[in-house]
Amino acid sequence: MTRPPVGTETQGADGPLIPVLAVVGVGLIGGSAALALRQAGQVGRVLGVGRNAQSLERARQLGLIDAAATPQEAAAQADVILLATPVGGLGAMLAQLRPHLQPHAVLTDAGSTKAEVVAAARAALDERIGQFVPGHPIAGAERSGPDAADAALYRRRTVILTPLPENAPAEVARVRALWQACGAHVIDMDADAHDQVLASVSHMPHLLAAAYMAQVASADNAAARLALAGTGFRDFTRIAAGSPEMWRDIFLSNRAALRAELAAVRAVLDQAERAIAEGDGAALEALLARAAQARRGWRKE
Repeated sequence: MTRPPVGTETQGADGPLIPVLAVVGVGLIGGSAALALRQAGQVGRVLGVGRNAQSLERARQLGLIDAAATPQEAAAQADVILLATPVGGLGAMLAQLRPHLQPHAVLTDAGSTKAEVVAAARAALDERIGQFVPGHPIAGAERSGPDAADAALYRRRTVILTPLPENAPAEVARVRALWQACGAHVIDMDADAHDQVLASVSHMPHLLAAAYMAQVASADNAAARLALAGTGFRDFTRIAAGSPEMWRDIFLSNRAALRAELAAVRAVLDQAERAIAEGDGAALEALLARAAQARRGWRKE
């Protein structure tokens, strides 16, 4: 994708929505948001925060950020801070940011789980929790790093916000406007309800794909299997190529809801195994028919 040179974006008559944006984790998620906001003319200066100096320099070369910064430097300058790191480290990062936050600054995250993230944020931010508006963009890819950034990633995608009682309406509105400027449709949801639903439609598919891919790859004849694998295998296992660190944190952060989904899927697999073992074609066909009907009735891709 062609990226505009830093500082050449067209801004609105009243200036950008976000004068200074800090992105913690300038990979696919954070980098795509920064790039989309740049192209929309809704951000002035972008600071990148991360553990890897080479990745931050690459992000600067690609025009995703203007400069790298420490957490302390970013907090002291930013009007909005987007945390796009694995959920397991969000609490520690918020604790680093808190002493240096500007009073008007708003923080938000892009984590795939919300209840545990909110708990970690409360512990880290204490009386400043009202400055944190939890969020989750339903978008992604198996790619990672600054080179994966795509300004179109969030277009026509859904972003879920799980506002807190302490959030001022203006703070929620600013985060909502951020994602809308990226082209997303934004909805509000309860954090616990979010985690239950996402365990089913996001976390469980990834766990199944990863488990199946690991099983195939560890077989004695793995090379022969992979040589003959076709489009079905490719489509089913595509998401298994995602970031192990990110998905480890997601699974552990949402363990209760994910275990409930595992039990439910295991029960259906047991039904299928029983039908196959007993040669019960009618039961097997009924299961497959229910699945086919449900999939065909789902939204068109």
